[in-house]
Amino acid sequence: MARDDDSPFVLRLPCDLRLLGLARHFVETVCRTLNVDDCFSEALQLATHEALQNIIRHGHANHSDARLEIRVTPTDDGMEVRVLDEGAPFDVASVPHLDPGELRIGGRGVFLMRRLLDHLESLPRQPHGNELRMFKRFSATSRRQLA
Repeated sequence: MARDDDSPFVLRLPCDLRLLGLARHFVETVCRTLNVDDCFSEALQLATHEALQNIIRHGHANHSDARLEIRVTPTDDGMEVRVLDEGAPFDVASVPHLDPGELRIGGRGVFLMRRLLDHLESLPRQPHGNELRMFKRFSATSRRQLA
C-alpha cells in the first residue's frame, strides 16, 4: 500500500448496514499496519462501528444510493477517524449526555463513542452532508515497538 506518511487510509463504500463488518475490518487492518495494540484498535473499531450504524440508520434510511467515506489518519499522539457522508445535517453535540444507569434499549451509540474517544465532533459539509471527526489518543502502551 503506497502512501505518504501523513496521508490518510481511505475506504469508500455504500451506506449499507451489511458492510459494517468491512468497515471494522478496515480500521483493524490500519491499526495492525501501524502496530497499534488490540485494546486501542478494538475501541477505535467499536466507535467507528457505532458512528457508521447511526449515520446509515438515521441519515440515510431512505437513500440506498448514498455513499460514505472513512479516513483514518495516524498522528504523533493518536489516530483520527473522519467519516464523510451525504446525509441531512446532524450535530453530535446536540445529543444529550446519557445517564449510564438509565435502562433503555437503543440510543447509546453516541454515549459509547464519547466514552471510547478523546474527541468527537461533527461539522457540516458544503453543499450538503456531514463530517464526523473522532480522535483517540495513544496511551503509554498503545503503540507496540517494531521488531
